[in-house]
Amino acid sequence: MISVTILGASGRMGGALVRAARNFSNDIKLAAVVDRAGLPCIGMDSGTIAGIQPNGILITDDLDAAVQACDVVIDFTFHTAVLTTAPVVAKYKKGYVLGTTSLTAEEEALVAEVVKVAPVVRSPNMSLGVNLLFSLVKQAAALLNEGYDAEIIEIHHKHKKDAPSGTALGLAKALAEGRNVNLDDVVCYGREGVSDEERDPKTIAIHAVRGGDVVGDHTVIFAADGERVELTHKASSRESFAGGALKAAIWMANKEPGVYTMKDVLNIK
Repeated sequence: MISVTILGASGRMGGALVRAARNFSNDIKLAAVVDRAGLPCIGMDSGTIAGIQPNGILITDDLDAAVQACDVVIDFTFHTAVLTTAPVVAKYKKGYVLGTTSLTAEEEALVAEVVKVAPVVRSPNMSLGVNLLFSLVKQAAALLNEGYDAEIIEIHHKHKKDAPSGTALGLAKALAEGRNVNLDDVVCYGREGVSDEERDPKTIAIHAVRGGDVVGDHTVIFAADGERVELTHKASSRESFAGGALKAAIWMANKEPGVYTMKDVLNIK
C-alpha cells in the first residue's frame, strides 16, 4: 500500500483527490493533507472539507512532517508553492506527482533537484482521456499537415488563473511534434486587429475562454478547404484527474529517480 500526502486541501483538486482516495482504499493510504498556515481549514477534517464523511485526517500546515509521513507527494497547487514544496520533497527523497503547470525557470530548477533523487510523474493533465488525446493529436498532425490549418480552443471556469491551460499547451506540443516543427516558431496566442496577410499555414493557434464553472473542455481543429476534423475532450468533473494522479502514485512504487509522464503510467505507446 502506498501512502500519499495531498497538498492544497482547500483547493478544487485537493478536495477531488481526497474524495477519489476512497476508491483506492486497497492501494492508497492517506498519510496527510496539507494547506497554507493561517487558512480556516487548518485543523479541520479533510473529509469534511472535501464534502464527504470525516476520514480522521486533519488538515495540517506542517509540510515537513507531512512529507516525511508519506511515500508520494501529490501536488496540484499554484506554481509558486513549488518553491517551498520541492526542496522538502527532495530532502526526504519522496515520489512526486506534479500536476501544477506554468512553472518559472526557478521552480523548474527545484523540480530538477527532486528528479535527481526520486521519481517524478509530470503531466499537464492526469486523465486517461486527455493523455489518449495527446497521442491522437500527434498522429493526426502528421497526417493532416499540408492544407490543414491547426487551431486549439480551450474553455475553463472563471476562477482559473493561467491561460492558456497546461493541457492546451500539451496539445500544442503534441501537434508540433506530429508536424516536426518547433512550437515556439509557429505558435499564436489568440488574435485581434486587422492583418493584410492571410493566415500562415504553419501557425498553431491557441485560444483560451474563461467563464462559469467549466471544468475543462479542449478541442483541436484541423481545418481544410472542404472538410474539418475536430478532436475534443470534455471533463465533467475533476475526479478523472484525481484518479489519474492516484494511479501515478501507485505506479511509481520502486521506480528509479527520473522524470516520467502519464503515458508511462497508463502504458500509452
